[in-house]
Amino acid sequence: MHTHFRQFVAGACLLLAGQAVTAKLQVFSCEPEWKALAEEIGGELVDATSATTAFQDPHFIEARPSLIVKARRADLVFCTGAELEAGWLPLLLRRSGNASIQPGGVGYFMAAEQVSTIEKPEELSRSLGDVHAAGNPHVHLDPNRLLTIAKTLSERLAVLQPNNAKQFQQGYIQFEQRWLKAMAEWEQRAKALNGKAAIVHHKSFSYLLKWLQVEAVADLEPKPGLPPTTAHLAELVALTKTTPPHFILVANYHDSKGAEWLADKTGIDMIKLPYTVGGSEKAMDLFTLFDAILSELGV
Repeated sequence: MHTHFRQFVAGACLLLAGQAVTAKLQVFSCEPEWKALAEEIGGELVDATSATTAFQDPHFIEARPSLIVKARRADLVFCTGAELEAGWLPLLLRRSGNASIQPGGVGYFMAAEQVSTIEKPEELSRSLGDVHAAGNPHVHLDPNRLLTIAKTLSERLAVLQPNNAKQFQQGYIQFEQRWLKAMAEWEQRAKALNGKAAIVHHKSFSYLLKWLQVEAVADLEPKPGLPPTTAHLAELVALTKTTPPHFILVANYHDSKGAEWLADKTGIDMIKLPYTVGGSEKAMDLFTLFDAILSELGV
């Protein structure tokens, strides 16, 4: 009897130990690009969700009860940071009651904190519109920065689940090899874009354009976060006569009415780009996202 009981206990302990090793890390991502990256690095070891879709503006999301429940269960909160989610993430974290995912906790991981940012404002004022003190948060559209984020993510996953540290490291190495190969191909294609100019809607594509060596000559927004006004659009029409850009770029989640009006008035091509994973039928992961963007840009 005692022997059978000891065998039962030993078997139960082994089963529990096995479950502890194989339990998937719960990753709560704020945006689709980070869900995709967590899956690239963690593979079958992670269970990732995204709070937003490719057709939502990540600035403006509600801390819904369903999201609070997911955050409560999360081992890792993986978001952009740099105040992109300032309107909803702090509330979500507080209401989750999950101590490990609070700022400073091991389960709190902000992508923009892993890399240097561009376009940091020299002064902060409400009169300047929706500016980010920490710089432009749209870091995922620079392939180089994304690779740095991937490496630091693999290290954080290893801290959260040391038993699988080697697998996370291997996941990063495999991703890095594929990513560098893809980057070389993208950069070859993108040579045709070097030196071109664009009018943009918001600064969603600043990192992308910097990487592609495309100059943003004007913004459809008179100030960040403010919709195009009639007066501002008239100024842009005048600008195109002296400095004609090659295209007008709009993220697929933005209202494109102003861009369409400007394109109609000037004859300049308006291009709607997928901003993140899932943003078009072709942009279904991080690799095809960049493929799709370059294809839309005609290269």
